[in-house]
Amino acid sequence: MAGVLTEVAAVRRALIELGHSVTCVALDVPLEAARKKLSKLRADLAFNLFEGFCGYPGTEPDIPEILSELGITYTGCPPQALKLALNKARTKLVLRDGGIDTPDFQLLSPENLSSFRLKYPCIVKPNGEDASHGMSAESVVGDFPALEKQIARVIHIYGGEETLVEEYIEGREFNTTVIGNKSGSVLEISEIEFSLPQGIPKIITYEGKWDPDSEYYRGTTAVCPAQIPEEERRRIAAIAETTFSLTGCRGYARVDMRMDRQGRLNVIEVNPNPDISPDSGSVLQAKVAGLDYTQFIDKIVSLAMEG
Repeated sequence: MAGVLTEVAAVRRALIELGHSVTCVALDVPLEAARKKLSKLRADLAFNLFEGFCGYPGTEPDIPEILSELGITYTGCPPQALKLALNKARTKLVLRDGGIDTPDFQLLSPENLSSFRLKYPCIVKPNGEDASHGMSAESVVGDFPALEKQIARVIHIYGGEETLVEEYIEGREFNTTVIGNKSGSVLEISEIEFSLPQGIPKIITYEGKWDPDSEYYRGTTAVCPAQIPEEERRRIAAIAETTFSLTGCRGYARVDMRMDRQGRLNVIEVNPNPDISPDSGSVLQAKVAGLDYTQFIDKIVSLAMEG
């Protein structure tokens, strides 16, 4: 919650600096109360920083959906893209159908574990969460008992009938923010560098994002621009831009990928409307691309106004 408030305060300052009159609107359940509050808005634009009601990540698309119904222009991705991203398995099918490599996967539960067919190691993720919820060192499993235990744990904590299990790629990890409307272009490319003790999986965990006192936080660093050849840069950019288009994103979105042993780039996450706090990866990429924070916010506003 504190992270969202930091993001709201920073965006508000930037918008005021750009000469806009700004009102912050706090929303809470029930949804109809939020709808009523939004219907009273007299605004040229809603800068959408809604991430879902607390404890209900699946509600993230609800507010842009209401804004669309009310005819209010808003920043960022449409509800369809947000809904898709909240179903990781469905997103992977869309990518695969569009010719984008993504790790092989299954949706598994304690009841259908006998159908497991993937190669170890695997990584177990909640199928409908974002912000690395449910991601820890225990998420990477190397045998059936660990797999069974982690699936049960994820379902117990996050609910749902099944959880996403995909083949784990031990390789270089890159991400980039794509901005645009009908088509997008990348800002800059970051590589995630891990300096973790031997035996600890090199993944971005919840602690690694949000807990400064954790080993994962201290051992996970974004290097931007990534130190890669120009040919690799073009390849990453092309995959990210295609992913942006295939998943129906608009405005801005982040695409994460890993390189396997054969040099193939596999998309592992698509994050519409990623964090744009001043210390976020997307803002770092914008800065390296030549946009300061206020200019980046202005670009997001301009894209929304273009439709």
